[in-house]
Amino acid sequence: MATATDEKATDPDKKTVATSTSDESEPENQAWKAVTLSIRRSTVLTAFSLALFLAGTLTFGSLYWSARSELNHRDTVAADNRQAESIAMTYALGASTIDFHDIKGWLTRLGAGTSPELSAKFDATAPQLEQILLPLQWTSEATPQSATVISESGGVYKVNAYLTVNSTSVQTPDGAPSTVTYSVTIDRNNNWTITDVGGLQSALPTK
Repeated sequence: MATATDEKATDPDKKTVATSTSDESEPENQAWKAVTLSIRRSTVLTAFSLALFLAGTLTFGSLYWSARSELNHRDTVAADNRQAESIAMTYALGASTIDFHDIKGWLTRLGAGTSPELSAKFDATAPQLEQILLPLQWTSEATPQSATVISESGGVYKVNAYLTVNSTSVQTPDGAPSTVTYSVTIDRNNNWTITDVGGLQSALPTK
């Protein structure tokens, strides 16, 4: 009987300890789980907000740089067109301004800024041109109208330059105004060299 009593006395203590341990740990576990869930939600929301912010920033940055690149390209194209038009008009004015007293000066302007091949062609025809201009006592003055880029391919520009040219000679001492169009080909890749000129015959007398 003593043994049974001792066991009974011992058993309640064991049950009390087990119950006490269960009661104390369960609220702590629940609190820990609640805190952990709260932190995870906060982290997800923060990460999601950050992702949205970064996505918006990247999208805005991409659009900004794309627009800026497009504007820079447009400005570059416009500047190159103006350069080609200016070169064409300057050349056309020089080629259309003729004084039979200074044929060599005119021939110099005729070859200015041209490629070696085109310059050689002008040199070859210089004697024939001189034989036409001198007997006629030819003079001409040019007034610029406009110059327009007609096409561009790989840095090669075709530009039309329009001028009003007033020419005098022994045949027309009072002058004879006419509109002249030069078609000038310019190579940007070769330091903006003029490689071809069309329309020059319109500014010269027929033999």
